[in-house]
Amino acid sequence: MSAPRTPVVADPVVVAAGTTAADAVAAAGLPTSGPKAVVVVRDPLGQLRDLDWKPAEETSVEPVSLDSPDGLNVLRHSTAHVLAQAVQDVFPEAKLGIGPPIQNGFYYDFQVDKPFQPDDLAKLEKRMQEIIKSGQRFRRRRFTSLDEARTELAAEPFKLELIDVKGEGLDSSEVMEVGGGELTIYDNLAANEDKVCWSDLCRGPHLPNTRLIGAFKLMRSAAAYWRGSEKNPQLQRVYGTAWPTRDELKAYLRLLEEAARRDHRKLGADLDLFSFPDEIGSGLAVFHPKGGVLKRVMEDYVRTRHIEEGFQYVGTPHISKEGIFHSSGHLPYYKDTMFPPMEMEGSDYYLKAMNCPMHNLIYRSRGRSYRELPMRLFEFGSVYRYEKSGVIHGLTRVRGFTQDDSHSYCTKEQAPAEIKHLLGFVLGLLKDFGIDDFYLELSTRDDAKPDKFVGTDEDWATATAVLEQCALETGLDLVPDPGGAAFYGPKIS
Repeated sequence: MSAPRTPVVADPVVVAAGTTAADAVAAAGLPTSGPKAVVVVRDPLGQLRDLDWKPAEETSVEPVSLDSPDGLNVLRHSTAHVLAQAVQDVFPEAKLGIGPPIQNGFYYDFQVDKPFQPDDLAKLEKRMQEIIKSGQRFRRRRFTSLDEARTELAAEPFKLELIDVKGEGLDSSEVMEVGGGELTIYDNLAANEDKVCWSDLCRGPHLPNTRLIGAFKLMRSAAAYWRGSEKNPQLQRVYGTAWPTRDELKAYLRLLEEAARRDHRKLGADLDLFSFPDEIGSGLAVFHPKGGVLKRVMEDYVRTRHIEEGFQYVGTPHISKEGIFHSSGHLPYYKDTMFPPMEMEGSDYYLKAMNCPMHNLIYRSRGRSYRELPMRLFEFGSVYRYEKSGVIHGLTRVRGFTQDDSHSYCTKEQAPAEIKHLLGFVLGLLKDFGIDDFYLELSTRDDAKPDKFVGTDEDWATATAVLEQCALETGLDLVPDPGGAAFYGPKIS
């Protein structure tokens, strides 16, 4: 959700050796203030650089404006730094976690003595406004060794852990290499002097100065585990949003208000459709009579449409012995998101988190003729996944849900036609329910992490090419998702 904007698009500019990107931007007459200001540049390798970057040789770079997607990320990342500085000003005992940009905003994690309260957020906003108005400058420094970084950040235990992760395999006194092993810190400098007001371990890039933060708001705070693991300390996460102009911030907040009025959790309670009783457990819904009517009508329609499209309705149990999830290959990759096993009669049983292994058993229950292919199996399969409590959200992120889940068994030669059929069917079914604004996402394998995927390179290349061609033939926008593939193959979302 974001307010509409038209980013400035500028021709490449040339940065002379020994001069800054800011010099080249100014010489080209490009804006350096306001909502369309150029805030960073992209070098020939695609890396974003601060405006005070000086290349060793003459380099052509692409100016990146504040109102572009990359510029907005830089804006929000810089605002996260301002938030962290404000927190340590107001709460000196606070220890720093991480603070990345996210869609439409940013967050930063902190270890503090007690959770933040609404009054605390108001105090932090006031301090942030003071920092922004003072026009602090962001300056990048590179550490020459791990020891230097550890010494400077000795009071920040979480930053020390990140340094250890970054420096794994390096000698403590070894000089850090520019590039892959580079370790950098950003100083917030007073407007007209080199006085360091605050510093943070960060790879950047950042805005030239805080005055380019046009408008921001702290939204809420919540608990979050360090690096996403329940085994680690629980921190306090502060969420915020930032925009080039106050009007854009107001427009975004209005959109949030409208979304809140239409929030399905509120409507579910107001219309007596469903609830989440604490007695059952987090993320487990019960449907009331009115909700049951809606659910049944939707299921009846979806079942009919599947059968019309050649799918055969099947049914499988909610629980199974462990071995089935090993034979399908799922358990090593999905065990962390499955509920713990139950030991019965000498075997471990799992609540199923996916229907694929059981459909495979139905397919192989007897010999099959090529005349049966493609064979399309489908069910309303109830599955259970151990989602972390912090990500559970109404009916959109739950621990127990029912999938209208299908699997098609076909020859390699039949695969392209079967994918086209399935893709057309799914898009048509969604349109039947009034959902008609789509783009497609192609999730591919990360070749740098071969241990996370099964199968041969040839199979992956073939499957990816087939999926891409089928997606392009729909005429919809296709967005790449590098590294987002399932362990067993690429996918279209």
